[in-house]
Amino acid sequence: MTSIYPRSNILSPDFYDYPWEPITSVDKSSDFLHLYWGDNISLTCYILWLRENAIGAGGIDLATREGIFEPQYFCEDIKFHQVSITNDGALSILWDPDELPASYHPGWLRHIALNQHSIDSFIPKTTLWTSKEHTQPKCFDAKKILVCQTSKKEWINTLLEKGIAKLQKAPEDVNFLEKVSETVGPIRSTNFGRIWDVKADVKLAGHADTNSTANTSLALSPHTDLPTRETPPGFQFLHCLKNETRGGESTMTDGYAVVETLKADWPEDYQILTTCNWIFFNRGPGIDHRWSGPIIELAEFGRPLTLRAFYPVRAFPDMPENNIPMAYSAMQRLYKLASDSRFQIQFPFKPGDVVCFDNRRILHGRNAFDGTGSRHLRGIYIDRDEILSCARIMNRTIKNK
Repeated sequence: MTSIYPRSNILSPDFYDYPWEPITSVDKSSDFLHLYWGDNISLTCYILWLRENAIGAGGIDLATREGIFEPQYFCEDIKFHQVSITNDGALSILWDPDELPASYHPGWLRHIALNQHSIDSFIPKTTLWTSKEHTQPKCFDAKKILVCQTSKKEWINTLLEKGIAKLQKAPEDVNFLEKVSETVGPIRSTNFGRIWDVKADVKLAGHADTNSTANTSLALSPHTDLPTRETPPGFQFLHCLKNETRGGESTMTDGYAVVETLKADWPEDYQILTTCNWIFFNRGPGIDHRWSGPIIELAEFGRPLTLRAFYPVRAFPDMPENNIPMAYSAMQRLYKLASDSRFQIQFPFKPGDVVCFDNRRILHGRNAFDGTGSRHLRGIYIDRDEILSCARIMNRTIKNK
């Protein structure tokens, strides 16, 4: 059978270009089609899934590539009137009850057979690290990632693999983070605003004029930001604009590596940390953000493992009374490991540095600092979805040189 469209005009239900991979044969059994390629790759397709993915036949809108076949109109009259493989290897179906013709791109169907449609496809695998094998974040030229897609791709993949990467030689431009976000995805706004400043002055330590411990010279233990939210921000970018202080080295710990150690060596603590809830509570004029969850929120339903570890906003135990002593003991173990030199790396924060990290994985902090100068960081949050979307597009379309 000849396709109703020329080969070059057979579209897919998305905007990617797929290589033409001819289907060699098709079998029909009841409401399923079994497609086969010459290299033993196969795919089983249900009738209604094929019908709602029919391009330009009331299934997929040509302009938006979104589905327009509403489930309320599924009916028993929808049947395969005729099924065949065209001369050039496309799937061709004539649909009942309206005898609507549809052709399906064999490359698009094959990418599903290869599981390239899954949420993990085109995403680098997570690599856990300790201070032994990862002494410093991998560094990239800040200006180059804005103009070179290959550099940007490597930076984004490093972020997803290791959870942390550093940009260097960024300009002393308060709007630079916005320029970075424009190449990745929208900034996530919080009660701190779209873009926020950490202007630490040694004279403000413990003073009421500061609205956060970050705006002092005090040390900050390993933590993640905003555990008070149902879904904490995915990634955080911090741009150092000014640093005239002594000390204040950044500290970073791979929380996933710590969790794996807890699970292997202290399973009782791991059990408590993954099952006993705490109420996290943002206290401030005009805001009341709160969430209840465990400090280690296990990955499920496609979500990543999330660490909720910010002691200034961990407010109340939300667990049976007899679990509270064990919860405090397990929490102490977690923080000791996160601060241990086996897991924690330290490095100075210099003007022009932009430290980028996974806020739900990397436990970040800093050493105390002193001196007569000031320190100015500027920060943004970007949701994980945006980083993942950026990675998929680049890994599909940009070939390594």
